Amino acid sequence: MSDKYIVSARKYRPSTFRSVVGQQSLTHTLKTAIASGRLAHAYLFCGPRGVGKTTCARIFAKTINCEHPTPEGEACNECPSCVAFNEQRSYNINELDAASNNSVDNIRDLTEQVRIPPQTGRYRVFIIDEVHMLSQAAFNAFLKTLEEPPEYAIFILATTEKQKVIPTILSRCQIYDFARITVPDIVQQLQYVCGQENIEAEPAALNVIAQKADGAMRDALSIFDQVAASTEGHITYQSALDNLNVLDYDYYFRLVDTFLAGDVMQALLIYKEIRDKGFDSQFFINGLAQHLRDLMVASTPQTRKLLEMNDEVAQQYGVQSTKLAPQFYYRALDLCNSCDLNYRNASSKQLLVELTLVKLCQLVVAPQPQQAAQPAIKKITPAAAPQAAPRQQQPATAQPQATAAPKQQPSAPQQSQPQPQPQQPPQPVAQTAPAPKPAAPGRPVASTLGNVPRIMVNVANPTAQPAQASAAAAQPQRTQPFTVEQLQNAWQNYIDQHPQERALVTTMSYALPKRGDSDEHYEMIVGSPTEQKHVEEHKEALLSFLSEELKNDRLTLDVKVSDEPIDTPKILSPREVVEQIKSHNPGFNQFLKDFELGLA
Repeated sequence: MSDKYIVSARKYRPSTFRSVVGQQSLTHTLKTAIASGRLAHAYLFCGPRGVGKTTCARIFAKTINCEHPTPEGEACNECPSCVAFNEQRSYNINELDAASNNSVDNIRDLTEQVRIPPQTGRYRVFIIDEVHMLSQAAFNAFLKTLEEPPEYAIFILATTEKQKVIPTILSRCQIYDFARITVPDIVQQLQYVCGQENIEAEPAALNVIAQKADGAMRDALSIFDQVAASTEGHITYQSALDNLNVLDYDYYFRLVDTFLAGDVMQALLIYKEIRDKGFDSQFFINGLAQHLRDLMVASTPQTRKLLEMNDEVAQQYGVQSTKLAPQFYYRALDLCNSCDLNYRNASSKQLLVELTLVKLCQLVVAPQPQQAAQPAIKKITPAAAPQAAPRQQQPATAQPQATAAPKQQPSAPQQSQPQPQPQQPPQPVAQTAPAPKPAAPGRPVASTLGNVPRIMVNVANPTAQPAQASAAAAQPQRTQPFTVEQLQNAWQNYIDQHPQERALVTTMSYALPKRGDSDEHYEMIVGSPTEQKHVEEHKEALLSFLSEELKNDRLTLDVKVSDEPIDTPKILSPREVVEQIKSHNPGFNQFLKDFELGLA
């Protein structure tokens, strides 16, 4: 008959400090304190679940009572005290579960036991697990004993929520914070268990189990037992995914490829495939955010150490991260976070996730609807455009343009609208005629081909893009000098033409510009940062208006907040306006009475 089965979390529970996983610095501190004899009367072990708090408390209790400790500060596991502890019959170690024994009576029973000295060994150790579950009255009853216990009594308190322990308890304890166990440490321990149990396991499968455990060694061993039982001693990557209901990261790699290609339809199909497998949409969007985070930290060697995965998968993350810009990660993570926050309140959760995927596909590839129309427009030559105008379907529209040209003033640039010779017959669009000699090379010429949109074609380089032609034409700057009075007149014109911008024009009405360190540099002094921010939002439009009014493109404006308070004009209500008029003009009051006028 085979031996009774023991779960791995109990079978492989550490019995020495050396076998504790992922807490090397903390166990080193405890061993040093034991070796030097500098033991406190109360300790508080705090940290996440399953990281070894109670285990270290038991090892600590066994080691301080060991009759022949090793030079490294470990228990010998051979003396009567160690043997009694390993066989769970030691009277020097007392454990109390505060989750179910949290009343004042339970603490009074504990304090009564503290009075009994140890029969063998030097110390009696009292381990109180989940100490944060004690009631307020129980905490108060425990304070005096915790502060001044007998010299042979040592208390070790363990908790997962240190913030719930009252400060008076914390001040009486030495506090040790246990860290989450890293994925590589968990994988290494699982490989050791596999060797002891003769179980074959793929490294990728153990990595999935370690990530699922979320830093808890106890959880990792429990998950390991579950997967090992279903696979009959051969744990594969796929079997781990199926048993743990974990979404394969290959789906996320495929999704990011669709983001790079801007393929919205394929992204939605992958999402449907994930939903058909039974995965929750919020679980999916959180997994996608985690994948994008891992790609971001894998993009630089400095942050690559933040990846908690094996080297093979980390290399795959590093390859895909080189295809994305840093700005993509920031905006994509923000979209995933917004989707997660709005998920609970969304009436159509599927639509919310699909809309997020559509936005993610648009982050890399931006639509350019006018690209296809540009080659056909660029084939039109400047000379052929005016001659072909009479042959279009809308001669009435082209005729006023042809007759309006002689009415222009001599100062207007005639080169921008060349006229066809009357004696020459109209020629088709595809035929090129010699262009009239322009006054200056590179000057843009307007094209009016019937219902074809008017564009600017560069005479010197007809194949140039319209944006390049407009940029070349905008290079010369206007530098017409102006006075302060002219600037203030233009300032007032902006106020008169923009009455709908009440906050801005109110600020402009009292904060007039003042000349700075040059003729084109001016300063505007406002009374508060709020007014400064509002003016800065409209500053570009304001400068464009003033430059056009003054014919000077070098005008600059700095908006500053005054160090001293500024008397801003008070905005009066209609009733206050009437009362102010009545105070300055007594006859106005009689006028109101005669015509029986008033405010509602």
